[in-house]
Amino acid sequence: MGWKTSKILSRLLLLTLCSAQWSLAAVSESAPAQQWGRDYFPNTPLINQDGQPVRFFDDLIKDKVVAINFIFTTCTDSCPLETARLRQVQKLLGERVGHDVFFYSISIDPETDTPEVLKHYAEKFKIGPGWQFLTGNKDDITLLRQKLGLFIKGVDDGQTKDHNLSLIIGNQSTGRWMKASPMENPYVLADRLGKSLHNWKLASANTNDYAEAPSVRQPSVGEQIYRTRCSSCHTLGDTEHAGMRSIGPDLLGVTRQRDPAWLTRWIKEPDVMLAEKDPLAMLLYEQYNRLAMPNLRLGDVEISALLTYLEEETERLQPQAPVSTSQASN
Repeated sequence: MGWKTSKILSRLLLLTLCSAQWSLAAVSESAPAQQWGRDYFPNTPLINQDGQPVRFFDDLIKDKVVAINFIFTTCTDSCPLETARLRQVQKLLGERVGHDVFFYSISIDPETDTPEVLKHYAEKFKIGPGWQFLTGNKDDITLLRQKLGLFIKGVDDGQTKDHNLSLIIGNQSTGRWMKASPMENPYVLADRLGKSLHNWKLASANTNDYAEAPSVRQPSVGEQIYRTRCSSCHTLGDTEHAGMRSIGPDLLGVTRQRDPAWLTRWIKEPDVMLAEKDPLAMLLYEQYNRLAMPNLRLGDVEISALLTYLEEETERLQPQAPVSTSQASN
């Protein structure tokens, strides 16, 4: 065999190996999408809040970036909090929701949550377009929860309140899925839905400089509770983001305005106080679009830490003039 023939064969072998590698790469990239495709997800029939029938795979998730959670409208703890948090994410993503990012909230109590009930629930939270609230057959929805890894035994019959981890986000076309907590920072969720799950295909308009970044400090326990539990619905003198959190009252000065014992109990068991028709609780309920304050399941120590933080922030932003000796004696 001549050296020219040998050289040609070597090149052919190299091209064959490269082609094989490219083929393997293509298979590995498409494998996740095939794994999490039509053969895995049930094409569950559902009905949205407008009474329109849809299919879970064909109409809702196929080739889409989505956020999916399971709720029931009579829930008094994590469901309202999760809806409020996702509402913040929706506002951060703006017109992209319904265009290249889609939100779906599916009821686990279809007997109660008719399309009309779901529509009213969405209106109370001032939900924008691109977010569908859905109901359907209970057994079908249970299977769907199991397939998505979001079924928690005991939630449906009230034996457990542990249904905080009830949000999943993903890109069906790439097969990338991840669970998320309703306590997640809305900016982090928006970044994942708007950027990373799109493989950063859209150019960022962010021109911030690292030199302008603020110093990082360790938040107190009370501040962590406020940011993860309260900031979905409330502001704390933060008028810049009031549009994202206009569900409940601003909490700046609340420790000065409310009786401490009443405020502590209101944070601890708002559902009980509403059931008892406490006058102030009912006034707030009517004033804020008949949205019930969720029971955050906080203990006494956590409530004390939260109130301390609210008091400290109020004093920082609205310092009170010191009381003189003569004023105190009068």
